[in-house]
Amino acid sequence: MVGSRKLSNEEVEALLGGLEADKKKPSAATFDPNEVREFKFGSEDLSLLGDYYALRLINEKIARYVRSVFLPMLRVLPRISSFPPEVKSFDEYTESCDTFASVTNSRIEELRGNCLLVVQAPFISHLTNSYYGGSKVQSLFETQGEFTATENRIIEIISDGMLSSMEAAWKDLIETKFDVQSREENIQLISFVDGDDTVIVCSFMVQMPSHDPVSFDIVYPLQTLKPISSQLRSRVQNEYAVDDRTWKERLQNAVLSIPLTLSAELGRPKTTLGKLWNSKVGDTFTMALPESVLIKIAGQSVFRADVGKVGPNAAVSMKNRVKDNRKKDV
Repeated sequence: MVGSRKLSNEEVEALLGGLEADKKKPSAATFDPNEVREFKFGSEDLSLLGDYYALRLINEKIARYVRSVFLPMLRVLPRISSFPPEVKSFDEYTESCDTFASVTNSRIEELRGNCLLVVQAPFISHLTNSYYGGSKVQSLFETQGEFTATENRIIEIISDGMLSSMEAAWKDLIETKFDVQSREENIQLISFVDGDDTVIVCSFMVQMPSHDPVSFDIVYPLQTLKPISSQLRSRVQNEYAVDDRTWKERLQNAVLSIPLTLSAELGRPKTTLGKLWNSKVGDTFTMALPESVLIKIAGQSVFRADVGKVGPNAAVSMKNRVKDNRKKDV
């Protein structure tokens, strides 16, 4: 027969606690209609692009590259600053800017979307007057309803240059090309996106001496930038691997275009100081012609050549290059 044993206080409390837990039944989950909230398709969370860090870097590059586009017209190097991108509806953007402006609609084939390049009319007039009016920078803008033929030509020049700058700025993130689709003078007439669609506005301010600051905008639809949203969130950007040799070619062409004066040394006749002092017009000095003429550039012997004629003109034919026999210090 097994002996009985009294339970301790801890064991009694644990036994009673287990009995009370068995009495409790799990309650069924209830549906609270107050927790339901409406969802409107198209009103997605705009935080998917983060803080647009990559887009800010692209805008800074555009600001640097576009300066060279305005330099030939303004005759001064302007200061261009980029503002952080803003997210708003297209209706809100059109209400905030002037109706009369230069609007260029470009196709971004790689992203299967479009973008707008908006330049305010006073800036176009200022560029035209500065370009054709000499070095005096002065704005003669007056309110009007359309651009002149000269201003339209200026718009084509700067828009092509600005789009090329945008291609160079986007190259580190994605290699793309901006193709002009249409140009308008009224932003209300542009066929871009619906008024309720969300766009990303990148604004730039141009500062010039003795003139009020002006601005231009680059507008991207949100749907256009969504395919590269992960790249726009990234804070690490890869530099474009292929070197841009444009500046190297320009530097090489500039160096190769430096004018040089060639001198042909026919001989070195000798005379005395007395004969030279008493010489007059008509006197001659005998000189033996060498087998080859020495060609010099800036006092340095470069080639040996033969004397001859090309048509009615005297000429020299290069035979060989003069070797530099100067001893180099070791």
